[in-house]
Amino acid sequence: MSGDGEEDLAAFVALHGAALRASGVPARYWESLCRKLRGEVFDAGDYFGIMQVEEVDEEEEGDEEMEEELKKKPNPGNEPCFKVIVTNENGLQASNPNSIFLIDHAWTYRVEHARQQLLHVPGLLHRMTNLMGIDFHGEIPDEGSIEQVLREMWKYNQTYQLSQGTAEEKVPVWYIMDEFGSRIQHSDQPSFATAPLFYMPQQIAYTVLWPLRDLETGDEVTRDYAYGETDRLIRKCLLLPWVPTEVLDVNCFTPEPSDDHYQAILAENKEKLPIVINPPVYDKDKVFKVFTDIQQVLNNLTHPRFVFTDNEGEADILYNFSHFKDYRKLSEERPEVMLNQFPCENLLTVKDCLASISRRAGGPDGPRWLPRTFNLQTELPQFISYFQQRDRRGEDNHWICKPWNLARSLDTHITNSLNNIIRHRESSPKVVCKYIENPVLFHREDVGMVKFDIRYVVLLRSIKPLKLYIYDVFWLRFSNRAFSLDDLDDYEKHFTVMNYAPGVTLKQVHCEEFIPLFEKQYPEYPWTTVQANICKAFAELFQVASAKPAPLGVCDYPSSRAIYAVDLMLKWDTSSDGKRIMQPQILEVNFNPDCDRACKYHPTFFNDVFSTLFLDETDNCHVTCIV
Repeated sequence: MSGDGEEDLAAFVALHGAALRASGVPARYWESLCRKLRGEVFDAGDYFGIMQVEEVDEEEEGDEEMEEELKKKPNPGNEPCFKVIVTNENGLQASNPNSIFLIDHAWTYRVEHARQQLLHVPGLLHRMTNLMGIDFHGEIPDEGSIEQVLREMWKYNQTYQLSQGTAEEKVPVWYIMDEFGSRIQHSDQPSFATAPLFYMPQQIAYTVLWPLRDLETGDEVTRDYAYGETDRLIRKCLLLPWVPTEVLDVNCFTPEPSDDHYQAILAENKEKLPIVINPPVYDKDKVFKVFTDIQQVLNNLTHPRFVFTDNEGEADILYNFSHFKDYRKLSEERPEVMLNQFPCENLLTVKDCLASISRRAGGPDGPRWLPRTFNLQTELPQFISYFQQRDRRGEDNHWICKPWNLARSLDTHITNSLNNIIRHRESSPKVVCKYIENPVLFHREDVGMVKFDIRYVVLLRSIKPLKLYIYDVFWLRFSNRAFSLDDLDDYEKHFTVMNYAPGVTLKQVHCEEFIPLFEKQYPEYPWTTVQANICKAFAELFQVASAKPAPLGVCDYPSSRAIYAVDLMLKWDTSSDGKRIMQPQILEVNFNPDCDRACKYHPTFFNDVFSTLFLDETDNCHVTCIV
């Protein structure tokens, strides 16, 4: 290898070595891979051919016209119509450093843009219907063909995500390999491995293909669609999009995870629990020094008993935007310093943990105030069993897939397709929650009956004893289109978070306006009763969240205080005595919420919050004690 070549390889490895190692690409192929990427060398055609299983003899494999004809034929059922075989007369040696190949991607997209791209990108729908064996003869995209592609694409999709960038840029990217890559069939004993590689110099993703053993002419090229998974039941579940099967024998009950699970979360978060301290006592007219990096607090806290300091070391109160980790050190050295977060509060604010601890409130399906939720990483078989049982009973099967830890509805998808949900597990860690198919709607004069959600600010003063307040003002968010259980990728019909979407109307109604409008629309449901049920759900949630010692529950640290934003919806349900009721559904709990609207319309907001949490004084504050 020339000096320049060695430098090129060193630069290539510096950029891509970590990704190649993580994907298990053997180092013997790296030099050849570097050369093929730089030169955009797609030489798979010299070694492989696509073959139609039923109709074509192997000798005819090289006939390009024949191959073009075959591509137009639809895939019958689930039988693989095509397969890829080694056509090179010398076969293929795994030890040959050149035995690595590039596969191009036919379509790269984010799920929320898929329908629009199929509609508007010239030739895309035609290519996808061809590739998937779907009949499509027209020139103009039609809804039926688009729906079929959107349903079938989960058998062809692969995914990667970028590790750097904004939250939006980190949303998983899905792609479909070209006709060659998409024809490679599954095998439990695969002859090849594949992995996506994002090639930095060109900012393009390819799939790389390399052999796992020596192959002779005529041998089939296969890969493992459930690569890396060894558990038999999980493999069966992951392969379900291609090998339909029932897992009704799996008990869909999801017990609370073991204590070890919570210990592992604590370790992963690098949180150090505090030592036991006595609750600090302060002079009753003490002025507290506040250290904060939150602009809304700096701009709006004007209470005379709080002053700001730039010196963290002299602060009485630490009110931080980012998560605090070393409670142990703080409890040992400065136990009297109060702060705006609790150890292990992620049990409330991370979606999979919220579902786990809520199960303590009882019932095989969990509490009535939480949509039925499964963790796709740890509870996939139970979810599939539950889905298939509902399917058998003819019950609604719309679900919403959410990442554990992204906000603002990013990478959140509504679907009634089991294949879609199973494949989403491959992107980022997700929970799947029962989608509320019968929400309580609100009549918007300009639009009709729309979905809405409600945000309450909850103030947690202490764990032992449990002291919990709600702020008396709540916030509302509305969908922009009339609700119906279709067009599941129509954001403005199914979602209410509009303040981050560019060019989208944000409908605002103050709660004082909302209550009389709501009661006019639902005269049998006075808001005081609805809110009493909401508060009951909050109380139950915080009771179960603090029922066990840390790290199995939120830690009882006497110097901790916190505010959370709890987002909820109302759904129609039936009470035990057969009455139609509005049942609160807690959707998520947010740490350190954006209080911009609160400060804008209620200038005393942070004075009320600080007075309640740090002074224990609630007179003249807009708060109500619920526990």
